[in-house]
Amino acid sequence: MTAPALVEKPRVPLVEICPPAFDVDIFIAYATEQNFTGKPVYARGGCYLHPEAAEALAHAIRYAGELGLRLKIFDAYRPTEAQWALWNHTPDPNFLAHPERGSPHSRGVAVDLTLLDGAGNELDMGTPFDAFTPRSHHGAADISAEAKRNRLLLLAIMTSAGFDFYRNEWWHYQLFNSRQYPLLSDADAGTRLMA
Repeated sequence: MTAPALVEKPRVPLVEICPPAFDVDIFIAYATEQNFTGKPVYARGGCYLHPEAAEALAHAIRYAGELGLRLKIFDAYRPTEAQWALWNHTPDPNFLAHPERGSPHSRGVAVDLTLLDGAGNELDMGTPFDAFTPRSHHGAADISAEAKRNRLLLLAIMTSAGFDFYRNEWWHYQLFNSRQYPLLSDADAGTRLMA
């Protein structure tokens, strides 16, 4: 009797999100110390998405551009290993998906972002990215009228492009039915974001 052949898991062909193909500003926060852990989680600041999410993002970029705005991306594909690192630091299910259940980020179908004005300044959203507070919720009442307008503008751009939103984070958008996409490790995706 022969042993069954091992079947190699195919890599998912993620799309690198970078200019000039995608007219966005990229600041991958988890590749820097400027995130809630206070230290880099990724070894490098690559920005990747599943092809379907990349296509939706291209629509969002166009819609923002028609309004004289640009998108600034803080995070996109997040290897499962990174999700564990974030969860182990701050196991808060209101703002982080448990790694066993899996985050849409770890499936390559979520993006964290904000809007930039024509001069490259971030629009006021009422809280910074990754502020783990009720003020980050889409329905937060205790933010300025300007921040509410800006959040609604980002919401309109992203949902018009085909993204769903997460109610607790004004910056987080994901494809609908995100659980239909497989969870990806760094090796699965071939991105080498982790050290």
